[in-house]
Amino acid sequence: MARAGRTGPRWGSGQQRGAGGRGGAAAGRGAGTAPAAAAGTAPAAAGPRQGAGSGGGMPALDDLDRRIVRRLLVDGRSSARRMALEMGKATVTIASRMRRLERDGVVLGYSARVDSASLGYDLTAIIEVVAKKDMLVEVERAISEMPDVCAVYDVTGGTDVMVIAKFRSRADLSGFVKGLASVPHVESTNTRVALGTVKEDFRVG
Repeated sequence: MARAGRTGPRWGSGQQRGAGGRGGAAAGRGAGTAPAAAAGTAPAAAGPRQGAGSGGGMPALDDLDRRIVRRLLVDGRSSARRMALEMGKATVTIASRMRRLERDGVVLGYSARVDSASLGYDLTAIIEVVAKKDMLVEVERAISEMPDVCAVYDVTGGTDVMVIAKFRSRADLSGFVKGLASVPHVESTNTRVALGTVKEDFRVG
């Protein structure tokens, strides 16, 4: 089942998610971060590079690719020259790999991770949504376009959609929940407010 990615405020460690399959259509955000201030534009993706026997169109990454991705997750400003020195490779090799990772849609963009509290986003809400079964995709798309939404997940169990959102005040949260309940084909919602954040880091690799 297709599901929509988040198109509202960007949060995260430089990873932006578009519309995708049922596995993960949400934008992640880094530990203790807030709306990301883009440090670069997302490169246009050509067709994905397929590995032998992949069959699913996923890029085939080798050890060097993964090392580059992990380094960029730690510091998105790392240059090809700096990584080449750290990894014992030629600068042209690292630069070529970086371009290929961008082209294949593995690296979707670069952005800063900002402390959310410093921007006034003190409330985190986790909201369960139940939708009419034949209108689930439409509901997910509508929610993904709402302001303050960080992530929209298509989930298993008694809930259809899980939403993560950030707010500056209880009034903003209240207005969001009321607006969410009025989205066409939303049958019910259940909102939980985080009392504290122990860990919040969506970087992988």
